[in-house]
Amino acid sequence: NLSGADLSGANFTGAVLHRSVLTRANLSGATLANANLNVTDLKFANLSGADLHSSLLYAADLQGADLSGANLSNSRAQTARFARANLSGANLTR
Repeated sequence: NLSGADLSGANFTGAVLHRSVLTRANLSGATLANANLNVTDLKFANLSGADLHSSLLYAADLQGADLSGANLSNSRAQTARFARANLSGANLTR
């Protein structure tokens, strides 16, 4: 359980974080490229400016998360929950 952890700027490239609990964690500027974040709890997490390109976010819970300026290009996020998430300036290209 990494709820509330300060992981800003951390490098999680290719990490398997499946089913992790990262509620309210600070992941601003973190690199999560090619990471497996399936079924991960990221409610209210700060992912501003994070690099999540080509990550797996199937069924991830990102409700209320700050994804402003994040790179989500080529990510897979089927059934992920983004209610009230801030996606301003996020790269959502495929």
